[in-house]
Amino acid sequence: MTDQRTSDSHATIAAYSYRKSRGLWRLLAFIALAIAVTVGLGRFALPEAPVSDHIARLVIDGTIATDPARLAEIEALAEDDSVKAVIIAINSPGGTTAGGEELYEALGQLRAAKPTVAVIKELGASAAYMTAIATDRIFARRLSIVGSIGVLYQHVNAGKLLETIGVDLDKVASGPLKAEPDFDEPMEGAPRASIAALVDDSFQWFVDIVAERRGMDRTATLALADGRIVTGRVGVESGLIDEIGGELEAIAWLEAEREVALDLDVRTVWPRPEQGFDLLGTFLNGQARAALGLLDGPITLDGLVSLWQVGSAS
Repeated sequence: MTDQRTSDSHATIAAYSYRKSRGLWRLLAFIALAIAVTVGLGRFALPEAPVSDHIARLVIDGTIATDPARLAEIEALAEDDSVKAVIIAINSPGGTTAGGEELYEALGQLRAAKPTVAVIKELGASAAYMTAIATDRIFARRLSIVGSIGVLYQHVNAGKLLETIGVDLDKVASGPLKAEPDFDEPMEGAPRASIAALVDDSFQWFVDIVAERRGMDRTATLALADGRIVTGRVGVESGLIDEIGGELEAIAWLEAEREVALDLDVRTVWPRPEQGFDLLGTFLNGQARAALGLLDGPITLDGLVSLWQVGSAS
């Protein structure tokens, strides 16, 4: 009797495992089929209808990094005759110095072709502020956070931790500053001087463009370039931004000062709106990642950053 019960339980478990694995394979097969159909139908996508005159909205949200697709979108806006002005909607603590520079340079070229205005929502600091100054005018809420003019390089010295757990690192390098500072030792001497020079070079350029774009002398700019953040109200008083307001005030300014036609639609062009096959593709990608146990993780920033971070001072 006992042997019979054991045999039955094993059979039940085997049947359950079989049904579970068969269900997973069916899901994966469905996803593969759906992707194939999406790709096939995408070849026969309908042509886009002519676009009427409008104001484009370019959203800069979250951590800033270089982005070839975003750069191409900005370049396309300059050539699009239906775009009569561009609003840069910013809500970002900053990001990499290269990402901020890329946006600054690209928006400078766009500014030469179209009226541009920045609207800072909750936060426009560091590389995000670098982005804002590339436009013709900057708006922010009275209590928005702006500024944080500066550059940051962080180093973690895990030497004591590695020593405690018995890990010893060694390396062969082509030069004394290659891959320095190492994370098992403090940042000092020649490695520290090298990193300091790197930070200072980026910082001096940041100060120069703030002084140029905001019409401030360098001494006044340096007084504000100690990494501090300020409210929108203080930003207006100190010359970091132009006016208190949001998108409605920005549109009113475009109409009054740049002769942009009244009542134009405002259309978000970046991030590109997902619709049709793009939306289906995003859904299927999410389902596939979930089925395989993959999760979307945060962006890791390596290298030099211009980023305002919330945290306690050490």
